[in-house]
Amino acid sequence: MSTTTTGTTQIFYASTLYGAATVAAALDSGCFRPAGRRLLLVSTNAAVPETTTPVHAMPGFERLRGRFDAVLDWNETIEPLHPGGWTPRPDDLPLLQRHLRRLWDLGTDRIELVVESLQVAPALTIAQLLPDASIDVYADGLMSYGPTRNKIDPLVGERVRRLLHLDLVPGLEPLLLAEFGAVAETVPTEAFTKVVEELSGPQAAEPSSGEAPALLLGQYLAALSLLTPAEEADLHLRMVRGAVARGHRRLVFKPHPTAPDAWSRALVREAEALGAELTVLDRPVLAEVLYRELRPALVVGCFSTALFTASAFYGIQTARVGTRPLLARLTPYQNSNRVPVALADALVPDLEGGDGWAAPGTAELAGLVAAVGFAMQPRIRPDLREAAVRHLSGPLAAATRHHFTRRRLTSLGLPGGLPVPRHPGLRRLARRALRLKRRALGGR
Repeated sequence: MSTTTTGTTQIFYASTLYGAATVAAALDSGCFRPAGRRLLLVSTNAAVPETTTPVHAMPGFERLRGRFDAVLDWNETIEPLHPGGWTPRPDDLPLLQRHLRRLWDLGTDRIELVVESLQVAPALTIAQLLPDASIDVYADGLMSYGPTRNKIDPLVGERVRRLLHLDLVPGLEPLLLAEFGAVAETVPTEAFTKVVEELSGPQAAEPSSGEAPALLLGQYLAALSLLTPAEEADLHLRMVRGAVARGHRRLVFKPHPTAPDAWSRALVREAEALGAELTVLDRPVLAEVLYRELRPALVVGCFSTALFTASAFYGIQTARVGTRPLLARLTPYQNSNRVPVALADALVPDLEGGDGWAAPGTAELAGLVAAVGFAMQPRIRPDLREAAVRHLSGPLAAATRHHFTRRRLTSLGLPGGLPVPRHPGLRRLARRALRLKRRALGGR
């Protein structure tokens, strides 16, 4: 056991370079009080971590390294177990808690824990292994605007003090962890863009010569079972065709690090056939770094957080592809990607659409997000029902109908659902008819 006298140790957990950059921006802007030690705990959560570049080995990380007294590796701490799949058994918690304090030389220090995605392992696991630590959560993207995806143990949830987030959608308050009274606090945009400048390095000081490119963002949605590989390959081809149709002849594709190389080759051939030139970037670098290096004229994606940083932080024109059919097939309805897709659908112009698109105002957008949030998690956020009813009964109900399924509205008794018989016998018959219909449709 360490002989360190009692003090405060802050532990910051990050699984992505984007998360580490957000933490660095929060530190630079004074979001955290002074502490005796600041430790960065990194984790590689890919399906096969050994084939993925860890956060602390990515280009530019060394420029962030000086903000922390040490870097810890969660994968090494629990090997050979996988970070996303291991949770400790309740009976093992006291032993593992003591072991972790010895291993990380925490002594009797008071711990302040800062994590992302508290709803799942490994962040939830780490919180359980440090039961006396206060918790701050920082948003790892657009999901913070949606409700908490799982019911969190109050022994963990009630320790959460704040939700730190970038102002990706100005004026919109996050729903995440609000059921525990977590205070939403914005990380200043200027601090984040300065961190991106650090990651970019001095070579990005001057814009590249020639035509400003269109930057296409890949997300590898097939790996999340949101699309089939063939559907995602077609989505990327639509990005190329749409960008060329808008007059862009210089294209840059940033693939997801684990996406198949064949997709990129198909895009190069498609661009050549359309009289354009496409370059594939295979560096593990933040999209925001590319905004500084390439100065793109247009950023195209599906529902990537990078679409919102491009627009809100760098003033770059953006366009989306494929959000409407994705909303219809997200299952279950409470899929945590639903609010990010909804935000992209509502706020980002359609690459293949006409000129009739208009973004909703702040109040209208807040009403839509509250309605979707309640429909996703009515038990976690019952307080949103009134806002949901108001939105679904209001003037925007028809225009936003595609965000809701009839079945979900009916089961929750919301406007737009089917009328449900009140007699118990009739209700049983209605439920039986619904089951038979599902069976006839193959369980859909």
